[in-house]
Amino acid sequence: MNLICESDQLDEYLLELNEVNYSNPIIKKKADELFNPSQTEIEKARIAFEFVRDEISHSWDIQTNRVTCNASEVLDSKEGICYAKSHLLASLLRSQRIPAGFCYQRLMLFDTPEKGYCIHALNAIFIRSLNKWVRVDARGNKEGVDAQFSIEEEKLAFPINEELDEKDYPVIYTKPHPKIVAVLKENTNALEMYKYHLPESL
Repeated sequence: MNLICESDQLDEYLLELNEVNYSNPIIKKKADELFNPSQTEIEKARIAFEFVRDEISHSWDIQTNRVTCNASEVLDSKEGICYAKSHLLASLLRSQRIPAGFCYQRLMLFDTPEKGYCIHALNAIFIRSLNKWVRVDARGNKEGVDAQFSIEEEKLAFPINEELDEKDYPVIYTKPHPKIVAVLKENTNALEMYKYHLPESL
């Protein structure tokens, strides 16, 4: 799909935010563990993606109640829903001066339209050496979900079925969408939030 940048200023995709707090000591420590100067930006992007995908549990998959939002708390607790995981991935990438943005999809919450819809979060990474944005989905793989890092054809977690009113939003946001931040701030039980309170559209 044709992605649309919210801003034409790449520097806006490097900003530190409340949710993308890469100056936090725990983020800095993990960045020092994951990255070194000999790595290319593509290698760093893959390492960051695979770390968040594989080492940070999705709250629904492990059925825990804790709600995390800011990158540092996601890393500290090693869990979060897709929104939280997208904040951590952006934080790790931005710590390496790799532009990273936020993308969203409208998906069926479970397996049928009758069970409702939700907004799902993923990331876009700007690869300077290729002069292109690539989207990645670090929500975490499981049976039926096989998201991979790819600089060519996208390998995201979920295919979009437009006939069932699912939607791929084309915008690459510089900041997490206000609706996304609000739901994480307003809820204290991740499982209840996931079942009943996720936004259905942007």
